[in-house]
Amino acid sequence: MRRVVNILFLGGAKRVAMGRLFIEAGRKLGLEVVLFSYELSKEVPVSEVANVIVGRRWTDPDLMSDLHDVVSENRIDIIIPFVDPAVEVAAKYCASDPQVWTPLQDHTCAALMFDKIKADEVFSAIGIPAPANAAKVKIKGDIIAKPQFGSASRGLKILEHDEYEAICNRGEMNGYIFQEYIADRDEFTVDCYIAQDGQIVCTVPRRRLEIAGGEVVSTVTLRDSEIELLSSNVLENLNLRGPVTIQFMRDKTDGRILIMEVNPRLGGGAVCAVYAGADIPRFVLEDWMKGTVRICDDWQADVKVCRYFEDVVFRP
Repeated sequence: MRRVVNILFLGGAKRVAMGRLFIEAGRKLGLEVVLFSYELSKEVPVSEVANVIVGRRWTDPDLMSDLHDVVSENRIDIIIPFVDPAVEVAAKYCASDPQVWTPLQDHTCAALMFDKIKADEVFSAIGIPAPANAAKVKIKGDIIAKPQFGSASRGLKILEHDEYEAICNRGEMNGYIFQEYIADRDEFTVDCYIAQDGQIVCTVPRRRLEIAGGEVVSTVTLRDSEIELLSSNVLENLNLRGPVTIQFMRDKTDGRILIMEVNPRLGGGAVCAVYAGADIPRFVLEDWMKGTVRICDDWQADVKVCRYFEDVVFRP
């Protein structure tokens, strides 16, 4: 009889494919994976593979108490966050309940990464090249304004230099980071996993071919020694564990590779890395079992994933 492991997704509403990969990874390890997902509505696509539990907002003062009830009633073993606010929630909850595990144990560095201004300071301190910060360097061309706590490309603004100067003169800079805008660029995501002992298990770059609503819908893995080395340098300098996605861009005019952001959680397109051979759900389960997580450097390049819409019907 297989050992049952109950996994609770936080905000995994659309992560049907990743849910299936967790179930398959469990099967390979002799585990029966049962999925639950904590959402604001029962009517979400992940209901195809998980038991959906209607919960509270991440800012709700009674969130931890509600999570405790959910974890206890469903005998949850592992919590996996899929959205930025849920990362801190998962880490804090598991710190208070030793019977439940999450790959990211310390949320301190993760919180820095969700603050784009503080993240830029961290990148500068560890010597990782990032787009020039207009607050520190005079920029001649256009400037991109990014919400300090934004995600999924929401709220981005492209400013001409005189528009930026006007914003500065009006004192309206709070809540944004202003950086050089690089229009002619390629974008990359690197899917990574860091085991609980600090070992970097994988760094799998993939080119972002098509984006919709801030999420990748077409992506392909590639070997790029410079991006892989930069990724390892980032991970070695940050106290992160578990799945991490790093985003870079390459300036087509001068070849510079610049870091865009670090997300200490599974990315939406990480299924591509799994199909390429970096089985991140398996790494999570092996870490939870306190087994050896083998370094994965034999993943395949040129594995392409195209995501598509599929209807999920909810009847009265």
